[in-house]
Amino acid sequence: MKLKTHLRSKYKGQSGIEYLIITGFVTLAVTTILIAAYFYIGISRDRIRINQIETIATKIISSAESVFFAGEPSQTTITIYMPQGIKNIEFNEKNLIITFSTSTGTMKRAFSSRVTLEGSIQVGEGSRKLLIKAQPDKVIIS
Repeated sequence: MKLKTHLRSKYKGQSGIEYLIITGFVTLAVTTILIAAYFYIGISRDRIRINQIETIATKIISSAESVFFAGEPSQTTITIYMPQGIKNIEFNEKNLIITFSTSTGTMKRAFSSRVTLEGSIQVGEGSRKLLIKAQPDKVIIS
């Protein structure tokens, strides 16, 4: 009789340990999957943000070149969407330089133009209307 009781308690303990081992493996697998998903989501967000910034720069530069080559009284208004994370937009001669944050840190991208660019753009998430005016030797963006 004592032998049967002893064997039953041994098997109950063994099944408890087996459940703990299985639960540990499942937890480890789920945690690994969640960490990988979080990493890839960050990369996807960065890629979307970079694509939006490239679209903004292309739109500003192409509009500026179009207005400049049309002549001095020419001007146009464009609407752009500024994504989250843009820290600074500056004009340096014939370059548009955008500083923005990503999941890996701060990045700067420079976009070149065939015309001299001047002006300022207020940073922050959301839509912006920009007035682009031709001058005899440059384009003013405000």
